[in-house]
Amino acid sequence: QVKLVESGGGLVQAGGSLRLSCAASGNILSFNAMAWYRRAPGKQRELVAGITTRGSTNYADSVNGRFTISRDNAKNTVYLQMNSLKPEDTAVYYCNKQGPNVWSWGQGTQVTVSS
Repeated sequence: QVKLVESGGGLVQAGGSLRLSCAASGNILSFNAMAWYRRAPGKQRELVAGITTRGSTNYADSVNGRFTISRDNAKNTVYLQMNSLKPEDTAVYYCNKQGPNVWSWGQGTQVTVSS
């Protein structure tokens, strides 16, 4: 069973930046397309950004140009650099595989952006 651990969230003012990290038990991230998701209060979980095993990326329109997903396969870690944060980015952020058959969800990391 894969265990995902997200970290790096916090409270930041609008316009600020945060860098999220995602680590997994076992050397498994490098073999999978990975993604960051988020769940805002009262909303469904949504895909924020994805990255293939070869490094190709895709982004939700709402974060394109502000967020950057990357991966370090040697460290078995996936990152999400978030710049120019907005109050509407406030959510719990999760990482997981991109696509169907995701692993069990981790606890996520809370990102709160104040106006």
